[in-house]
Amino acid sequence: MLPEGVNGTSDGELAVPMAWMYAEYIADELLRTADLMPPTSLEFRAGREVLALTAFLSDVEGELSGIRVISQLEHWLSLTAYGRPWEVWVRERLDRLRTAGDGHGPDLRLAEAAWRWLRETEVLTADLDGVPAWEIAGIAEEQGPTVWAPAWHLGLPLGHLAIHLF
Repeated sequence: MLPEGVNGTSDGELAVPMAWMYAEYIADELLRTADLMPPTSLEFRAGREVLALTAFLSDVEGELSGIRVISQLEHWLSLTAYGRPWEVWVRERLDRLRTAGDGHGPDLRLAEAAWRWLRETEVLTADLDGVPAWEIAGIAEEQGPTVWAPAWHLGLPLGHLAIHLF
């Protein structure tokens, strides 16, 4: 990325979003290891963006590059579990980072872009809330109902499963 400005605000250094890039790397490795879908698919991207946001936003110490991934997996599993308010958590953490203004500039912009993509991109996915329990268990022969939903609705369970399989 280019320096923040030419008026001396970036001390002449490049503004490199290292925390976000590391979060994306972790997310990519978790999904590739789980081997749930092709890396070129929309599903993979949704899962990667969900996991990257989860890793980036759960770093309350501001030391993402020093995180030991294994020690964070249980926390990420709890954040991405079904029925948890992940979307609310993401909005609150992004708001906190925006108002803190503590130098997350390029990282925060990329995290916000990922969140915008996850909210605005709609995918056709199974409607798990609209499927009776006996159909989920495989008793019904036909494919269950589907619904258009934001990409994070698909990425969240995929990300959770990838963490679980790691």
